Amino acid sequence: MIRFLLDVFREHAGDEALAWRGGSETFERLLTRVDEVRSALAGSGVGPGTVASLEADFSPSGIAGLLALMDAGAVVVPIAPTSEHALERSLRLAEVEARVRIGPDDAIRIESTGRSATHPLYGALRAQAHAGLVLFTSGSTGKPKVVLHDCTRLLAKYTTRRHRFRTLLFLLFDHIGGFDTLLQALSNASAVVVPADRTPEGICATIARHRVEVLPASPSFLAMMLLGEAHLRHDLSSLRYVTYGAEVMPQAVLDRLAAAFPGVTLLQKYGLTELGTLRSHSSANDSLWVKVGGEGYRTRVVDGLLEIKAESSMLGYLNAPSPFTPDGWFMTGDAVEVDGDYLRILGRTSDLINVGGQKVYPAEVESVIQELDNVREAAVTGQPHPFTGQVVVARVSLRDPEDPRVLERRVREHCRARLAAYKVPVKVTVAYGDLHTERHKTVRR
Repeated sequence: MIRFLLDVFREHAGDEALAWRGGSETFERLLTRVDEVRSALAGSGVGPGTVASLEADFSPSGIAGLLALMDAGAVVVPIAPTSEHALERSLRLAEVEARVRIGPDDAIRIESTGRSATHPLYGALRAQAHAGLVLFTSGSTGKPKVVLHDCTRLLAKYTTRRHRFRTLLFLLFDHIGGFDTLLQALSNASAVVVPADRTPEGICATIARHRVEVLPASPSFLAMMLLGEAHLRHDLSSLRYVTYGAEVMPQAVLDRLAAAFPGVTLLQKYGLTELGTLRSHSSANDSLWVKVGGEGYRTRVVDGLLEIKAESSMLGYLNAPSPFTPDGWFMTGDAVEVDGDYLRILGRTSDLINVGGQKVYPAEVESVIQELDNVREAAVTGQPHPFTGQVVVARVSLRDPEDPRVLERRVREHCRARLAAYKVPVKVTVAYGDLHTERHKTVRR
C-alpha cells in the first residue's frame, strides 16, 4: 500500500523529513516510528478493514500513525483537535471501531469503541482488501457529509516523483489539502515543517526559521497576513511558491499578494474532499484563471457548472446520496467561466444569491469590498426580500474603529462604482470578531 513511500524514505534515510517543536527527524527515524506504530496496532487488534480514528495533528507520531494504519489495511479516519461534541459526532458518523489517539506528549493510545462498522461501502472496500480514508466535508449547509476513499486509488498519483521543496504543513491533518500537502512532500523526500501555531505571525516566523519554500494556505489567511503585515517582519526570501485554495480568492487580495511577493510563484490549487487535489496551472501570478486536470482527471462544464471524472474519486458518501452523474462525472457545484483551457471559479451554487432572477456570487462582492481602506474581512450573503426574493447584505470587520454609518456609505458608494446595481449590498453591518473559521475559510452562513 505505501511501499513506494517507504522506499523513498530508505533512499533518503539520512535526510531531514520533519521539523517539529524545535527538533528534527530524519526519514530513517520516521521509518522506525512507522514500524513501532504498526506493531502497536497489531497488538491492539487493529488490522485490515478496521475503521480506526486517528485523533492527532501533524507530529512525528501522527504522521507515522497515518502511514502505519494505511499500511495495515485499515480505514483511517483522521480527526484534528476539535470540540468534544464534534469529535463524538465524527466517531458516530464514521462508525469508528478503534480510536488511535495521539496526545500532546506525542504518545499513542489505542482503545476499542465496541462499535461495528457495517456500512455497505466498508464491505465493498474490505472485499478488495484495500485500505481506506474517511474525510468529512465542511458541513457549511448543515451536517457534514462523510466521504470514503479507497487508498489504492487515492495514493496512485503520488508514485510519480516530482520536485523536492521544504513545505509548510498549514492546512489541517483531516483536510484533503493537508493530506495532499503531506503526501506530495513525503513522496518526493521533501522535508515538512509543522508550525507551532497557525497565526500569521507564527507562520511567517516558522517560514523564516526553517527556510520554507512552499506555503499552502487559504485566501482568508493570506488576506490576514497581508493586512497585519506579518510578512514584513520576517525574512521570507526562501519562499518559492505560495499555493492557495479551499475558497474563492478575492482579486483584491491576489493583487496585494502578487505585489508583496514579486519573486514567488502564486499558484491556485483546486481540490475537493470527494476527489483529491488536481494538478493546476495559473495563467499568471495576478490572475484567477487556472487550468486544472492532469493525470487521472478529466473536466467538463455543463450549464456553467464544473464536473470532474477522476480515477481517485471517492467510493461514496456514508450518509448522503451519490453526487455522480449516470456516466460517472462528479458534480462539483462550482460555477465557472471558461476561456479556452482555463477556468475562473465564480463560487459554489449553494452560496448563490438570487436577486430578482439575477445571480450574485458572494466572492465577487467581497473582493470589491476588500479593496477599501480599513477593511479587514468581508462576508456577503443573501437576505430574503418580498419583491426580489433576496437582496445582498454584507458583514465587514475592520482594522480600526469606524462609524458604522460612514462604513456603510463608503461600501455602497464603492460597490455602485464597480458593480451592477443588483449586486450592491443594501445593508452593511460591522462584525466584531473574525469572519473566518479555525480552518481559515470565510464564514457566510
